[in-house]
Amino acid sequence: MIEIKNVSKWYADFHVLDDCSTFVGKGDVVVICGPSGSGKSTLIKCVNGLEPFQKGEITVDGTSVGQKGVNLNALRSRIGMVFQNFELFPHMTVLQNIALGQTKVLGRTEPEAHDRSMLLLDRVGLVDQADKHPAQLSGGQQQRVAIARALAMDPIAMLFDEPTSALDPEMINEVLDVMVELAKEGMTMMVVTHEMGFARKVADKVIFMDEGRIVEEANTKEFFEKPRSERAQEFLSKILSH
Repeated sequence: MIEIKNVSKWYADFHVLDDCSTFVGKGDVVVICGPSGSGKSTLIKCVNGLEPFQKGEITVDGTSVGQKGVNLNALRSRIGMVFQNFELFPHMTVLQNIALGQTKVLGRTEPEAHDRSMLLLDRVGLVDQADKHPAQLSGGQQQRVAIARALAMDPIAMLFDEPTSALDPEMINEVLDVMVELAKEGMTMMVVTHEMGFARKVADKVIFMDEGRIVEEANTKEFFEKPRSERAQEFLSKILSH
């Protein structure tokens, strides 16, 4: 579904991604972890063309992301993206936020978009919030709306960029529960997160990054029980000690 081959990226002289290669199969859940500034978010933003890259190749369901002339809007409509800070339109209701892309990009009629949006709001437990504006919702509710909005485009894969890092601790589980359900339903997912409990429960594979490189890639059980690299061992000892 997603193939990343020898991808490198620079910001001026700063080497933010260094020869990164990995593969995400259809229906796989891949968690990307590592210290802040290791290139995790940049890597998944390259997957749907939000960040350009200078070397290497990324293909998503047969489409080469970095190729000249590729229709990035069409590509992004097929890859759902959920950001750290929700990115909802503040002047629109919850329902309007979810329906907008369906009418503008997918060409659905307003009644079709309305019905699909209400189904998705039911799925994330927010039917009763449809007519509210984002500012009237908690952070956890806003993030669940953001997930519903991404799902409304019928994506072939979902990218999550630290979806719980801006949330109060009490709200984290309500977002993770929706993500766990998505994974159970077979959605292909790449998830940048520090939520190791979620990774253990749901991920098929864990990628550990440091200083722009993929230092380790292993199945989940192997990664948590016996990480091969010293850097991953050190990271896990800090993050799992509390």
